[in-house]
Formats: sequence, C-alpha cells, structure tokens
Amino acid sequence: MTAPAIETIMLTAPVIPVIVINDVADAVPMAEALVAGGLKVLEVTLRTPAALEAIAAMKQVEGAIVGAGTVIDPKTLDAALNAGSEFIVSPGLTENLGKAAIESGIPFLPGIANAGDIMRGLDMGLTHFKFFPAMAAGGIPALKSLAAPFGQCRFCPTGGVTLETAGNWLAIDPVLCVGGSWMIPAGPIDTAAIQRNAAAARALA
Repeated sequence: MTAPAIETIMLTAPVIPVIVINDVADAVPMAEALVAGGLKVLEVTLRTPAALEAIAAMKQVEGAIVGAGTVIDPKTLDAALNAGSEFIVSPGLTENLGKAAIESGIPFLPGIANAGDIMRGLDMGLTHFKFFPAMAAGGIPALKSLAAPFGQCRFCPTGGVTLETAGNWLAIDPVLCVGGSWMIPAGPIDTAAIQRNAAAARALA
C-alpha cells in the first residue's frame, strides 16, 4: 500500500459521502445519484446487515469508487475485502487493524483524534488520516493544532461536518477532503434530492 493510492481517492472529490444503508434495493439508485452529482467516492459504513451486499451492488455503478467504513478489526476488514471494497475507512487505529490493512495492500484511511493516534500511524508508515469525530474532537482549532507538528500528514475531517461548514475545513492546507452524510436525506430514498445535494457538495472544490 502506498500513500498516493489513498491520496488519489481523497482528491477525487471534495466530499466523501458517508452512507448508512438499510435496504440493498436502495444501493444502486443511491450510488447512481451520488455519482451523477459528481461524488464518485462512496463510503458505505458497516453498521447495518445490508452494508456488505450494498458495497457489491454499488460497485456495478459506472464511475463509482466504493469503500467500506466503520472497519474496526481484521475480521471486518476481511468481510469488506470480500465484498469488493476499493478502500477502507476506520473510526480509529489499532496495531492489529493497521497491520492487517497494510498487509492487504488496500488504500486505508484510519481515524485519529489526537497526536498519539497520528504517531502510531506514522510508526506504521501511514500519513493520511480521517480526523474523527471532527467536531466533538475540537473542530477546526483542534485539527490545526494537531496538523502543525505533522507536516507530512493529510486529513479527511468527518463527524459533524455540514455543507455550511465544509468549505471552512477544506480551506485548511492539509485537508484534502471531508466526509459527511448530509447528501442523503432521511426517509425514503429521493434520488433527485441526493443528486442535487451531491452537486452542491462537488461545487465546494
């Protein structure tokens, strides 16, 4: 695994949609709407029984780059890989998960919330991180303070980021993209709304 692999994914669009999917039938139309709106990188969180099947289904959508989020240990990593995930996102970083992800060769974006997390990642050769939970962990001032001693690192803040605040995060030099769930309204799937929201997020670039 090389840093450029995850960096290329992070630079594909300014926002990575963080997707919680309950019905596999929604997977393809949701992915089509997001990609049509300009967001090709899709993070499907492994929080529901439908997630793994949804990843496999979304991969059939032309242009979509589909990965798994909420990967917390080697077991969920293996499940995500078997489903065809093209990248992996975790809420944190442990030695077991880090080693397994690196050995697999898949682009890997581990979560960090403090300097110790970043140093653990650097020890493994990782330089690209998800800052999570971004707002609860101190927001923009916290990330600026964290990024200062680690100039080689790049970040994707996720957790509490909105369309209104995303631009402020993206204005920080080491931030390559943000993660968020606001593109997908609650309730029955509304592909027109998802595409509009995705287009607004894409325009943040």
